[in-house]
Amino acid sequence: MNAAGAGRDPPLRWWLHPRRLLACGLGLGLAPRAPGTCGTLLGVALFLPLAALPLPAYLALLLLLGALGTWICGRTAQELGRHDPSAIVWDEVVGFLTAMIAAPAGWVWILAGFALFRFFDIAKPWPVKAAERVRGGLGILLDDVVAGLLAFLVLQLLGLAFL
Repeated sequence: MNAAGAGRDPPLRWWLHPRRLLACGLGLGLAPRAPGTCGTLLGVALFLPLAALPLPAYLALLLLLGALGTWICGRTAQELGRHDPSAIVWDEVVGFLTAMIAAPAGWVWILAGFALFRFFDIAKPWPVKAAERVRGGLGILLDDVVAGLLAFLVLQLLGLAFL
């Protein structure tokens, strides 16, 4: 049985537990429409101060956020009794931050990274679709990290072409 009981969504107060609150992107994943896109906006907000970090520090923090996300997403999904509920959006945060590794500075590049990440996350081309088959917390994050890596590659190629 899931946290809400027989197929129902849990009440809002259930999400106020710190782990669940992070898993749902501080509530953004509870949006009635496009929760993944809303969750990615938290990634943008986090990226703004993180963009100033030296690359090794950014990568170390990204690994930490990914490891944390594996646990918080896995536990929360388990409590809900679902593999990858749409309300869990911490994976979108980590995926977007992955897309933005060493991204060129400026809002144009942030918007491009956002659009590219959302495209790959929604379209789920190979290897994103293949990563989606992994179960548990790692599986919840893995497809978004792979989508982020594809967005990263395209963003870097665009940076080479236009800068």
